[in-house]
Amino acid sequence: MGGADRGVGEGRGRGGGRRWRAVMAAGDGDVNLGTLGSGSESSSDGSSESPSGAGAAAEGGGWSAAALALLTGGGEMLLNVALVALVLLGAYRLWVRWGRRGLGAGAGAGEESPAASLPRMKKRDFSLEQLRQYDGSRTPRILLAVNGKVFDVTKGSKFYGPAGPYGIFAGRDASRGLATFCLDKDALKDEYDDLSDLNAVQMESVREWEMQFKEKYDYVGRLLKPGEEPSEYTDEEDTKDHNKQD
Repeated sequence: MGGADRGVGEGRGRGGGRRWRAVMAAGDGDVNLGTLGSGSESSSDGSSESPSGAGAAAEGGGWSAAALALLTGGGEMLLNVALVALVLLGAYRLWVRWGRRGLGAGAGAGEESPAASLPRMKKRDFSLEQLRQYDGSRTPRILLAVNGKVFDVTKGSKFYGPAGPYGIFAGRDASRGLATFCLDKDALKDEYDDLSDLNAVQMESVREWEMQFKEKYDYVGRLLKPGEEPSEYTDEEDTKDHNKQD
C-alpha cells in the first residue's frame, strides 16, 4: 500500500505542474494498485488489508489526478482552438476586403481587355462632373482621381469596373477612400474634396497611392478645383507624357 502511495506521490512530483506527467503518475499508481489487488497483505498486528479498503482509496486518488489533468488540458485546448478560429476569421475578412485582386487578375485572363480596343486618351483636365462620366457603365473607359491627378484605369477594369471590388471609385475621386481604407460611399464626396481633415499618416498614404497609379496606369490630367480653368495641352506635351509612362 505504501508503495502505491509513493508511486502516485513520486509521479506527481516528477510532473512539476505538467499535466501529461500527472496522467503518467496516475498510471503508475494504477499498476501498483493492480499488484495489491491480487490478494490481501498482512499487517504487523496480524490483521489483513483488503484491496477494497485503502487500496481502493489510492486507486481513486490516481484516477482523480488523471481526470483533473485531462480536464485542465482540455480547457487550454479549447482556448487555443478559439484563438486560432479568431485569427482565421480576421484573415478571411482581410482576404474578402483586399485579397480579391489576385482572383480578379486570374479570372478571364484570356479575354480581351476593354483598354485594348480603346485609343489612348489625350491629355486633359476634368471637373468632378466630367470625371463621373467615366465610371465604366456609360463608356468602356474608366477614370479615377488620386490626390488631384486623373488616371485611366481601363486596363484594370476587373478591379475598377462596375462589377469589380473597387468599382465604387470609378469616375470618382478615390483619395479619401484609399487613405482611410474605406470602400463605402461615405468615403466619396459629391463636392470637391481638399482632404484638409486627413492627418499626416493618411496624406502620406494618399501620396503613396498616387505613385503606384503613376507607375501602372496612364496619367491623363488634373482634377480641377471649383472655378479652376483647365489647362491647354499641346500634342507635344501629350506625347511626351505618354512616352514617360512607357
